[in-house]
Amino acid sequence: MFVQINKEEFLKEISKKAWFQTNNVIWAIIFLFWTFSIVDFIYAKDIFEQFLIIRIIITLVIYILFNFFHDKKYNYRILLHIAFLLLSATSALLCAIVHAQDLNIYFLLYAAIVLFFNLQVFWEPINSIIQTLISILLLALFFNLFSDYTIDTFISNGGQYFFVIAVISCLIPNARHKVITREVHQQILIEKSNEQLKAQNRDISEKNNIIDMQYERLRKLDEQKNSFINIAGHDLKNLIGSIIMSNNMVKEEEDRLSQDQKEFIGYISQSAEKMQYMLNKLMDVREIESPEMKFNLEIFDINAEVQHVYRGLVETAQMKNIHLIDNILKLPLNVKLDRVFTGQIFQNLLSNIIKFSQTNNSIKVVTSLQRQRFIFEIIDEGIAIGQEELDMMFNKLKTLNDASGNIESRLGLGLSIAKLMSQEMGGELSYRSDENGNYFRVEFNVIN
Repeated sequence: MFVQINKEEFLKEISKKAWFQTNNVIWAIIFLFWTFSIVDFIYAKDIFEQFLIIRIIITLVIYILFNFFHDKKYNYRILLHIAFLLLSATSALLCAIVHAQDLNIYFLLYAAIVLFFNLQVFWEPINSIIQTLISILLLALFFNLFSDYTIDTFISNGGQYFFVIAVISCLIPNARHKVITREVHQQILIEKSNEQLKAQNRDISEKNNIIDMQYERLRKLDEQKNSFINIAGHDLKNLIGSIIMSNNMVKEEEDRLSQDQKEFIGYISQSAEKMQYMLNKLMDVREIESPEMKFNLEIFDINAEVQHVYRGLVETAQMKNIHLIDNILKLPLNVKLDRVFTGQIFQNLLSNIIKFSQTNNSIKVVTSLQRQRFIFEIIDEGIAIGQEELDMMFNKLKTLNDASGNIESRLGLGLSIAKLMSQEMGGELSYRSDENGNYFRVEFNVIN
């Protein structure tokens, strides 16, 4: 998370912090400065009343200036300089006119004011240096104007303590300024980071709400899908039952049928049984929604199943002037698979290739045995469908865009189902499409 702090907002926060510290200093002066008259009452009774009035007047002046500067948003440094100058002038004058034996008290009191000021004030250290120099100049000025004793007496009776404390206290605002500036910078960083986190939290909450809405919509669609499957499944069961019943009625007249008609009735019977089997699987909602599909495994000759699918699609290919080339092994190869779904894999692959292929084309159907693996291949040396389109049909269950007005609409659901069934039964389906045409391959383990 990257947070930027512009100069304006940083200066604004610094100004708030400076005014907060200025408030502390000014209100401390307002409440405490006039109480220093207690010291005057103890050590300088002859000037106690005059300086009590002076202290009260200075307190009122500082209070008025404070309100004026605060309302007008003037520079707080000017207010602090004026307040400190008034306190310095009063303290320096007292140091010049009190008795020599009381100088220690007033120098320490003056030093305490300077130290307190530098401990609380928030400004650049050069301002404290200026005020310290001004306080020294005021002491020198009032000493020359009003003092009756020597400079040695003036310095030795507390003057040296004042100079040391005043000079050392000038170092405090420098450290204080750096610390507070760093704190303000960190405070702004934390506040802006919190704002960003709150904004991100709001975005996450909104996205969660959208996800919840989409989930609810999908749940309803899933319920509608299941309802549709149940309704359509029951209707299809009735239709398939009618087909089987009608086909059985025709079988009863078997002695009046030709050999070709008997063969076609056999195809109808087998197809109806397969449809009924697959429909029962489809109707088992618990099985559909389970992570693994259950198969009815049996041992059968897979070459015979390929031959059956091949014969069933010869006429479909002839309708598009497509020539199917039979390179199917005549030797039996036994596998242990679900016969219906295995036949459906070959049916989906070959029927889709016939549909996608251009007219006047030849398609080879090849089976072989390689390293105890049954190999089923479809070789189409015509115009390539395209690797990307095949990827979409086999993996995404998406409808491919029609690349040409002469090419049929390419709905790849059958290919996706074929790939899924192959993998579920322990087989492997691969494909490619390039300048040499289109190639499809299915592999299953055989039984010795």
